[in-house]
Amino acid sequence: MRKSYNDMVGLPHPVSRRHPPMARIKRAAQFAAFDALTGFGAAIAEAGRETEEKLELSEDMIDMINARLAVIGQHINEEPSVSVTYFLPDKKKPGGQYVTVSGNVKRLDGIKCAIIMADGKTIPMEDVRYLDGDLFRGYE
Repeated sequence: MRKSYNDMVGLPHPVSRRHPPMARIKRAAQFAAFDALTGFGAAIAEAGRETEEKLELSEDMIDMINARLAVIGQHINEEPSVSVTYFLPDKKKPGGQYVTVSGNVKRLDGIKCAIIMADGKTIPMEDVRYLDGDLFRGYE
């Protein structure tokens, strides 16, 4: 190592009398525009978010759901109150999640194969996992 800088090594850091030192947060903000990993945190969070696979229903479960849909059809004028558990596909990655909604059924759409709830929610019948409600108590 060259000895030509030995006279400066022990000197204190110079401080300007004209310009006060900048706060660290402001100094860091100057370089935020150069952040090479913008959006990286969101991408990591998305990758870590878990989804479920859609489960295949047994023949017994399919028969039970079809029987309960028939009961709903018989009482459709009353807009029966039911709870529907169904598979909601994820829009960004494979899989999805099972959700349960409760409300009144407005109609069963045979063309679209969907349950139309009174609040406007449309649930594809192929995604239904379970139907529950007081309406089904006398039919089992």
